[in-house]
Amino acid sequence: MAQFELIMPKMGESITEATILKWLKREGDTVALDEAVLEIATDKVDSEVPSPVAGVIQKLLYKEGDIVPVGKAVAVLQTEVGNAATSTPKAPAVTKTETIASPAKAEVKTATATTQISNNGNRFYSPLVLNIARQEGISMAELESMSGTGNDGRVTKKDILSFVQNRGNVQTQPKQVEQQTTIIEQPKIETPNVVSTKSYSGNVEIVEMDRMRRLIADNMIKSKQTSAHVTSFVEADVTNIVLWRNRLKKKFTDLYGENLTYTPIFIEAVCKALRDFPIVNSSLDGNNIIIKKDINVGMATALPTGNLIVPVIRNADTLNIIGLAKKVNDLGNRARRNKLKPDEIEGGTYTVSNVGTFGNVMGTPVILQPQVAILATGAIKKKPVVIESKEGDTIGIRHMMFLSHSYDHRIIDGAVGGSFVRRVADYLEAFDGNRDI
Repeated sequence: MAQFELIMPKMGESITEATILKWLKREGDTVALDEAVLEIATDKVDSEVPSPVAGVIQKLLYKEGDIVPVGKAVAVLQTEVGNAATSTPKAPAVTKTETIASPAKAEVKTATATTQISNNGNRFYSPLVLNIARQEGISMAELESMSGTGNDGRVTKKDILSFVQNRGNVQTQPKQVEQQTTIIEQPKIETPNVVSTKSYSGNVEIVEMDRMRRLIADNMIKSKQTSAHVTSFVEADVTNIVLWRNRLKKKFTDLYGENLTYTPIFIEAVCKALRDFPIVNSSLDGNNIIIKKDINVGMATALPTGNLIVPVIRNADTLNIIGLAKKVNDLGNRARRNKLKPDEIEGGTYTVSNVGTFGNVMGTPVILQPQVAILATGAIKKKPVVIESKEGDTIGIRHMMFLSHSYDHRIIDGAVGGSFVRRVADYLEAFDGNRDI
């Protein structure tokens, strides 16, 4: 018999800690190899942590809601493997499912006179707000005195930062408390049940948003508040692509065991256009435009729950159609099964969303921060189109598709944003229908 320490895994370059959301196993439970033991959350993702060994849970070292640094042991397993050393255990892989706010530190000791900061007050505070309160030495009394602009008067990040900025001019009257060590209790990630004060007439069903939907909503609002969204539209003739795919999709499946969809073809054209317009492959940091040399294309993927996740194809411009098809299929399939690896939804520099999958002819996608642009590809429809030639104009049936390009007008003007999406369309229309796979 041997002991094995299950380690809090590293889930990204910037991640230093994670919150334990739920233990899936209890002390005394048997765990199979690669079986999920607990669910965790970071400031980027929710994840499941599987066990890299088979054994029995001997001891759980943390409770649900605790924040644990990356690299720390969270549980001790008893195994039959004699070489399961506890000194250098291998950190397990995790699976990302969503984006969440950064939790506060579990405990911080200072020498300020303040009250205990926690979510035990008269209203709920997000982990991010509590974290800022801890860093700035804001007491619970001061928190309770703040006016919140969020839903149901909740204090938002903007509210507390404004309070910090104007703190010298704001007079609060906190309750008298004795000098003591400040302890910030670990806030529970789950939003507490709140009784709605609104009444609804008629035959209605009230469904509370799940965790991922709430966070998607927060991110979409943040993006709209951050970027000056503008959308340009073009229509592309993709007849050559449709005929080429119809002719070679069976051969492609026979050779590579993969389905040939339109998405890798769209991504190939986007990569070419990004090389032509490098400012579109950038982000904004204050007054500095950060132009990315790597082209990492995110592909928005709908999940069975109706939520959305964006896995990233790194260095997509270096892959051919075969490589892109394999990546698109692999990431899409694993995204829908919640099997993505942590770094597979990080580092995107530009995003493509295929709204045509849902039968939509066009859309106005919201930019995924901190990127500065996103492309939506619409449904391919047969239309009568005027075909120009040296012999004269004719009308023919063509396969047409709308492209919708949303971009941040703070750094991308209409000339560049519109020219970029026109260039993508040009590459699609110039697709060689005689090329081989």
